[in-house]
Amino acid sequence: MLPLDDLLVLDFSTLLPGPLASLFLSEVGARVIKIERPGGEDMRGFPPRFGETAAPFAVLNRGKESVELDLKAPDALARLTPLIAKADILIEQFRPGVMERLGFGHEALKAINPRLIYCSISGYGQHGPRAQEAGHDINYQALGGLLGQSLKRGEPPPLPPPLVADIAGGTMPAVLNILLALRQRDRTGQGCHLDIAMADAMPTFAWYGLAQGQVTGSFPDGGEGLLTGASPRYGLYATADGWFLAVGAIEPKFWQAFCEGIGLDERLRDDRRDPEATRAGVAAIIASESAAYWRALVEPLDCCCTVVRTLEEAVSDPQMSARGLLDAQVEEPGGRRLVSTPLPLAPVFREQAAGLRKVAASGADTRKILGEA
Repeated sequence: MLPLDDLLVLDFSTLLPGPLASLFLSEVGARVIKIERPGGEDMRGFPPRFGETAAPFAVLNRGKESVELDLKAPDALARLTPLIAKADILIEQFRPGVMERLGFGHEALKAINPRLIYCSISGYGQHGPRAQEAGHDINYQALGGLLGQSLKRGEPPPLPPPLVADIAGGTMPAVLNILLALRQRDRTGQGCHLDIAMADAMPTFAWYGLAQGQVTGSFPDGGEGLLTGASPRYGLYATADGWFLAVGAIEPKFWQAFCEGIGLDERLRDDRRDPEATRAGVAAIIASESAAYWRALVEPLDCCCTVVRTLEEAVSDPQMSARGLLDAQVEEPGGRRLVSTPLPLAPVFREQAAGLRKVAASGADTRKILGEA
């Protein structure tokens, strides 16, 4: 028995945040029906192709059913009303106001089903001066102060980690708040409207700097925080072959083990005296040998230092296999299979999820489901 196996989810969303949220719900038992425009949602056309569908679409949408419907059609709401009446959760990801204009806004659907948990995921939320602005992951990080924490004035800017806002600001808060809303509904019998803004989560990542700025009156500039570049104990160091060693030896015992392991000059080990001199000393040593050399020497020291892995190397790491992260597979309509998106579900739930599930062709279930409805 899976924890959500008695729930029905209608997923109107596209691309990443919403579909990944409904994948979480599906993997723990919920029945998820994707409502797609005629021809299917945009990600079905993303490269690379995977048999009769697209690989990015397949790994986000295994196990879901698909209904094609033109939401602008005069009878669209009428055709979906029976489904809406029995649904537990609805996920949508349009710009604020679009669902209302289509006749599928929260108030309209609440009148059909007061128990419906209606989750809206957008860049800046359903209200506020930026509500109607377009944006992508990098924009939400930029406006939320997160991106600025790692930038140093006058230095080449690094690209931020990809899709932090989409997943940590969209998907994860959506799943969390949906589960909270289900618990609230258990008590009140009523659904609610969840307004999830991807940009809202960005200041959460800057929690330390926010606390510091309020107490000291000086908010840290880019690169001035312990974890954003101020300390030689935490950062990336280039190796002789152009790759990188990730150093996170913050605590004294880890720092001491690291310094001893690489043979750092004793005079540079107290990094409080001259952090930049210490950083330069570490950088010179790490740059003298290859990534493979440091992997063999430093990683066994257990000092929070790791050679950066490529994605290909990461998926072959025995830790991933041991945790069962690559056990879920998806099969496209033509019969080809690949590993689905790894989800950080606890093993007690991950182990119950089906190992192989299919991805539906666009609209494959329209007649069956709308006929059922």
